[in-house]
Amino acid sequence: MTAGSLQLRLIAGGAAAIIVALVVAGIGLALLFERHVTRSLTNDLEVDLRQAIGSLEIDPAGQPLLKRQPSDPRFSEPLSGLYWQISTAAGGMTRSRSLWDSKLPLPHDALAPGDVHYHRVIGPRNADLIAVERAVVVSMNNTPTPVRLIFAADTAGIAEARRAFVGDLVPALALLGLVLGAATWIQIGLGLKPLERLRDRIAAVRQGRSAQLEGPVPSEIEPLVDEINGLLTARTLEVERARGRAADLAHGLKTPLAALAADARVLQEKGDREIAARLMEVSEAMGRHVDRELARARIRGSRGLGGISPTPIRPLVESLLSIQRRSVDSRSLSFETDFSGEPSVRIDKTDLAEVLGNLIENAGRHARSRVRIGCRGDGMIYVEDDGQGIAEADRANAIERGKRLDEKGDGSGLGLAIVQEVLDAYGRKLTLETSSFGGLRAVF
Repeated sequence: MTAGSLQLRLIAGGAAAIIVALVVAGIGLALLFERHVTRSLTNDLEVDLRQAIGSLEIDPAGQPLLKRQPSDPRFSEPLSGLYWQISTAAGGMTRSRSLWDSKLPLPHDALAPGDVHYHRVIGPRNADLIAVERAVVVSMNNTPTPVRLIFAADTAGIAEARRAFVGDLVPALALLGLVLGAATWIQIGLGLKPLERLRDRIAAVRQGRSAQLEGPVPSEIEPLVDEINGLLTARTLEVERARGRAADLAHGLKTPLAALAADARVLQEKGDREIAARLMEVSEAMGRHVDRELARARIRGSRGLGGISPTPIRPLVESLLSIQRRSVDSRSLSFETDFSGEPSVRIDKTDLAEVLGNLIENAGRHARSRVRIGCRGDGMIYVEDDGQGIAEADRANAIERGKRLDEKGDGSGLGLAIVQEVLDAYGRKLTLETSSFGGLRAVF
């Protein structure tokens, strides 16, 4: 994946969202846990406070006392972190042994009998305490006595519980993050799968295996597919019009060239052989140039057309050989075919005829007695002869320069460069080899 990859950006965005969500969730869970522990501790203090109220008495000296001590043994352990303190308005006070010689500071608030207040106070050793305070009225000798009870607990236990919880939470969140990351990666991969299929369909159009992007697509990319299909249709129509204009141009140019050649022959008959030869040379050169450029234009048009149907090879070869047998010299040549079954190739019929016609014509011109056209097991088509062939060192150069196999003879071959240009449009390459007859074999 590159920096501009859509998949990379989606994965990075998903990973960032997961990390942020897990961090927020971790902080939220830690706060909720701390709140839960605090509430549980406060509830325990309220239970202890109610038990103390049930056993609260005032002695004759006006001192508050508890007939039954709270059940939690930590109230009896010095500086254990769990404390209680009871005081009267007259100054009487009693407190838990856990306070030792300390006192709990009472907040200056108005507390009506029966009210319960919650405070954060400073306890022994400057510890932070959660305190539950309640005011009650106790009768002594039919005299009501206001009493304030306060039960407190050290918050250090809450902090320790929070740290332990976070220690267990972090690995769990990390594992959850990995699972979510893997799920995100899979989800993004599945979500982008239609784009991969779309790429394959576009490749099929480019390679000529299909004319349009066919098959079901998600509704989100259906408008894109419709636009591409519309573009392909417009492109096809444009190419067809260009082919028509090229054909019109060919007819428009060939007529003046034919007239020029006729004039050259007239001049030759009148004895102006030098001028006639020059005019004939110019007209033939212009004719070859027109044929070459029109062929190139048609090839470029073929590249823009999709949906090329497979062309049967055997019938086309038989048709070309029928023409070739009538056009060769009086010498006897044997034209052979070597096809297993009915092979076909996904090349436009006109283009394939141009390639095979050129290769067969040149092979017939060079052959001593035999020319063979066939299709190998790997799907490659070949044309071979038993002529002199081309030296191996000159084969690549012959294709690059676009020369005809026969540089001296006449003929209308487009040249190997044009042949290769036709094949390039279909992803094929022309190679020259030594034939089984000792001559030249052209394979594509």
